[in-house]
Amino acid sequence: MPCASPNRLPVTFGSQANFHSEVLTFEVVDFLGSYHAIMGWPCYARFMAIPNYTYLKLKMPGPNGVITVSSAFSHAFMCNREHYELATAVVNSSELPWLRESSVPAAPDCNQPTSTLAFRPLEETKTVGIDPTNPTKTVQIRTQLSAK
Repeated sequence: MPCASPNRLPVTFGSQANFHSEVLTFEVVDFLGSYHAIMGWPCYARFMAIPNYTYLKLKMPGPNGVITVSSAFSHAFMCNREHYELATAVVNSSELPWLRESSVPAAPDCNQPTSTLAFRPLEETKTVGIDPTNPTKTVQIRTQLSAK
């Protein structure tokens, strides 16, 4: 079957004894990706196919019975891992230059006293002793507690 245009391609599922062919229209996009083609609901409808994502199977009618396209979980995991690594690389390559330009490198001042860097509560608190025999064991509680 000759292609009418560059984005119309013949797709065949099955074997020589039992196959189903259709000419599908693809959207061609120029981006980095781990997929050669993404076939969604229009493709499934054209082939009258039923995907089962749990069992990694695609079933469709053929002239000599049901055509089943299967995959292995290990192969699916490997593909997902490759896709994750590619997506991470693409995001990092686009975000890292922007982060370098928008951030200012800063180092803490080692000469600054640590008391000014210490934790300070945002609300008013009071110190309450929790052990009458040891006055150093205390907690801080808010002075403006809600009724709850």
